[in-house]
Amino acid sequence: MRLVIFCHSLASCWNHGNVHFLRGIARELIRRGDRVVVYEPADGWSRRNLLKHHGASVLEAGAQVVPGVELCTYEAVILDLDRALEGADVVLVHEWTEPELVARIGKRRIDGGRFLLLFHDTHHRALTAPHEIGPLDGYDAVLAFGEVLREVYVKGGWGRRVFTWHEAADTALFAPDPDARKDTDLIWIGNWGDGERDEELRTFLLEPACRLGVTTRVHGVRYPPALQGELAAHRIGYEGWLANHRVPAALARARFTVHVPRRPYVEALPGIPTIRMFEALACGTPLVTAPWSDVEELFPPGAYLTARSGPDMVKILVRLRDDPEFRAELAATGHRAIVERHTCRHRLNELDAVVAGLGAASGHGKPAHHENNARELIGD
Repeated sequence: MRLVIFCHSLASCWNHGNVHFLRGIARELIRRGDRVVVYEPADGWSRRNLLKHHGASVLEAGAQVVPGVELCTYEAVILDLDRALEGADVVLVHEWTEPELVARIGKRRIDGGRFLLLFHDTHHRALTAPHEIGPLDGYDAVLAFGEVLREVYVKGGWGRRVFTWHEAADTALFAPDPDARKDTDLIWIGNWGDGERDEELRTFLLEPACRLGVTTRVHGVRYPPALQGELAAHRIGYEGWLANHRVPAALARARFTVHVPRRPYVEALPGIPTIRMFEALACGTPLVTAPWSDVEELFPPGAYLTARSGPDMVKILVRLRDDPEFRAELAATGHRAIVERHTCRHRLNELDAVVAGLGAASGHGKPAHHENNARELIGD
């Protein structure tokens, strides 16, 4: 199979969590002998910021995280779309792709493109900013990263052509390291809230860490200088951005971590965890999460702990700090949940089933006719 992916970036994971899962899927496809070609904009903000803050060598290292992938950069105004789509069996367009390009690719499918065309949605914009998603005329199906998001498209008229396709851990990278030396109690890997979780980060991360005095390291971007000074005053180590392929080693050094989802996911998209949750559990790192609703029952009881309040978080962290057997039991259950349910290989099998079903239904001919665009689908 020849899969062509259009996404914001595969080379850069600077403030760009969507790439984690796409890298894992590309890796699994290549592992089994498929061809994967990825197109990303040459001037995408993630690439620009990575170059600005860390240099070309770090960007190049990111481009090599998935050996064998064919990575192409483009300028939208001069992109030769016919050449990009030539020979493709499946085209996967991620929702961060420019709306104009989303529409252009859909038109190629309508005009007789002999490929299956899938729209991949892994964000809350379908509910919070639907006007930012391009028209989906010509698309054979939508892959939504949670059931609640799938229902948005179903209500918009897509019916059986919307599939829930959760993110998952790239277990070729994210796995336990039993030989790692623990030099940190608590690690947090994530960006500052941008107004979407500032209060939650203080309640469930900063204040408990300060109160307990546990050894804490923080990685991420967009931490204001005043906040960095505050972290330093409380002896919380702020270590800046960390490339995602280096996260497993960082997790291995810590005794436990926390998960603090952004407010739109908790309120508008219940049941959808962030990719960091899958990755931490895959590494066998004991995990405590701020409140969120696992309404799809993705994880079995005992895979992680939930703190209902700041004081509750303090109590849980004390037990994790002081009880190594409890940590080990929690880590084992969480890791087992990933291995049994939530690897990129699992998701590739799901994608194969979707592609097979769509291919049989359409004969790889023209897509089922529809005239809705994303805004109408969502009923905005």
